[in-house]
Amino acid sequence: MLMPALTPLHLFGALLAINLWTMLRFWQDKAYAAHRQRRIPERSLLLLAAIGGTPGAFLARHLFRHKTRKQPFSFYLWLILMLQGGLIIGLSR
Repeated sequence: MLMPALTPLHLFGALLAINLWTMLRFWQDKAYAAHRQRRIPERSLLLLAAIGGTPGAFLARHLFRHKTRKQPFSFYLWLILMLQGGLIIGLSR
């Protein structure tokens, strides 16, 4: 049985889903912090960014004013963005 080819529409849908999920998790973490509940581990938030949710992570940080000054979290998020940018540039050649 042949697997169907991955189309740009599939890729767009997957990236949209992971970015929406990333934004939801940032919002949940902010809400948990406000209610002094158990937080979402930073490692989990960074993993979501690393698998394609970087735009959603940066948008959520801005919209929810969450983890904007937190170090080393901010450094790692920017590092993920730069590595993904390099990967995209490398693959486009």
